[in-house]
Amino acid sequence: MAQSMLRSLYRRLLYLHPPGFRQRFAEEMLWIFDEAAATHGALGLFADGLVSLLRQWIVRPESWHAPLAAAIAPAPAGSSSFFAWEHFEVPQHSLPFYRWMQGSIISLGLLSAVWLMAGQGGRAPRLVNNSTASPSSKAAWALPPQSSQGARSSSMEFAASRPGEGGYGTSGLTDDVRARQLRQQERAVQVVIGGRSVPGSLRYPVAGSRMVVVETPKTPAGEQFTAWLKSFNSGDRAQIEEFVSNFKDPSGHEVNGVLGFRQQTGGFDLKKIEESAPTRIGGLVQERDSDQFARFTMDVEVEAPHKITRFDLQAISRPAEFPIERMSQSELLAALREKLEKDSAADKFAGTVIVAKDGKAIFKAAHGMADREKKTPNTLETKFRIGSMNKMFTATSILQLVQAGKITLTDSLGKYVTDYPNKEFASKVTIQQLLTHTGGTGDIFGPEFDTHRKELRTLQDYVNLYGKRNLEFEPGSRWEYSNYGFLLLGVVVERVSRKSYYDYVNENIYGPAGMSASGSLTEEQSVPNRSIGYTRFDGNGLRPNTDTLPYRGTSAGGGYSTVEDLLKFANALASHKVLDARNTELLTTGKVNTARGVKYAFGFMDDDTDAAFRHFGHGGGAPGMNGELEIYPQSGYVIAVLSNLDPPAASRISDFVCNRLPKN
Repeated sequence: MAQSMLRSLYRRLLYLHPPGFRQRFAEEMLWIFDEAAATHGALGLFADGLVSLLRQWIVRPESWHAPLAAAIAPAPAGSSSFFAWEHFEVPQHSLPFYRWMQGSIISLGLLSAVWLMAGQGGRAPRLVNNSTASPSSKAAWALPPQSSQGARSSSMEFAASRPGEGGYGTSGLTDDVRARQLRQQERAVQVVIGGRSVPGSLRYPVAGSRMVVVETPKTPAGEQFTAWLKSFNSGDRAQIEEFVSNFKDPSGHEVNGVLGFRQQTGGFDLKKIEESAPTRIGGLVQERDSDQFARFTMDVEVEAPHKITRFDLQAISRPAEFPIERMSQSELLAALREKLEKDSAADKFAGTVIVAKDGKAIFKAAHGMADREKKTPNTLETKFRIGSMNKMFTATSILQLVQAGKITLTDSLGKYVTDYPNKEFASKVTIQQLLTHTGGTGDIFGPEFDTHRKELRTLQDYVNLYGKRNLEFEPGSRWEYSNYGFLLLGVVVERVSRKSYYDYVNENIYGPAGMSASGSLTEEQSVPNRSIGYTRFDGNGLRPNTDTLPYRGTSAGGGYSTVEDLLKFANALASHKVLDARNTELLTTGKVNTARGVKYAFGFMDDDTDAAFRHFGHGGGAPGMNGELEIYPQSGYVIAVLSNLDPPAASRISDFVCNRLPKN
């Protein structure tokens, strides 16, 4: 009730602003009020709104355009903060005398009120003369740096700035509020200067810092990268189509694919320039919709118009220089709930989530539709296709047979699959190399799979199709993800156990773990509660992924499960229901480095980049499906996320939780 009344009063405060201002910024300011007032208090926001109103009645004449445009130019890198310029609205005409008198009276009253409110802290604020203050002191109503407790303090307050800065700063704003204010600032700049672009290089604010910016070099490569980032972030087909002509070989940049990638990432923010030369630029960017970082390199021709000859963009682990603040458990679960609601409302997430601590669920959620045509919602009982997450079950099956003395990891594939078509292939690659993706066995998917998709009904069918291929590299010489390698492990399970792969997993993995909702029944069979996957990968809008699915999931992936079953699997590993302690450790401990910056174990990714937060698990992704399971053996946390949308719908949520988990 009180919050509703405060919001109503704040809305009335905004109503006192000029119509042009309300049209452009009232919705934005209300959004900030809703975001910050609920967790940090409303006093500071009311004071900010009063100052905004004061400025609206004073700063009006056309002659102020040039000084304001100069003052609003983005602060240089390392500047302490930015002015809340989003509150300015400067029309192209002067006000009549009676409006000046009216505004002056109101402004004097509001200034007195703000002075009294600020003076409650024990002293009145020192107003800074912006014409004489040093650059670091021009910080009135500015965002200070994060405190040692981080941006998420327990209350919203106005606190005195550091000595020499003057003015007052708002502490405790969340990164989302900061980002929204920065967007408002950009819009306000265009209002003040009459809609013209600000000259000079484009600058991109670094989230979580006080107007720390990254400036793109004014080189041919820098200008091409700036143009690419602008067109990509626009999400506009016409702009992207126009930019594609900047590539020396435009044919390799299909617009539908670019638009699909833009949908997945939400665009990129520039975080760091790592190298710069006239014809080359490289650096770091971060997805706007997630914590994911990527490293880019762009090369251009020496001669004008400097066509782009190479552009690489690779996902990387988050650099240590860009840490994310850890949260308490209660803060994290509240933030997760908010993110899920936001992403599902934007149709960026549909699926289920479970977070557990010491074997028991502490958070469960389901969002979106399992079947959009029938309006069937996702629930915790909904079964989702899990892609490559089946590799965990396949590797566990192999280690069970190792534990039973029926398989030796150093033995060759040919010892167990004696009729393999390519004898040299089978004699060279070992079981351990198949488990770690170091066997050189190649992939499944491609033109051959597309041609024979509906004919591939058993694991042996895949061997018949691909079994005559040669190795792609010398086994053990490097790591390269191989779906075919894990399919061959399924064949080994069948040959050694003398059961079908599916029966073995049902009896020895799903059964002991209590995973009654998991399986790999064919796509032709009716499976209760199995969701329909939806994809945008072809760039033609959201549609069912039916025409991309195999006849049946395999030992490489493609089965289905629920988040509750995945938690049961994690608990079965921890309690040694499926493997003894020694083999569980062997299964989940990293063996080889990967291109992703983490180690690969046996069917599990092992991320020990931060020893205090070591975790293992596996993800899965394909058109219309995405899933993640992350297990933290030290703290006892387990995160399971499943989605019936394209990657990275589930991965984005899993990363959000993993990056903010408390230590214990």
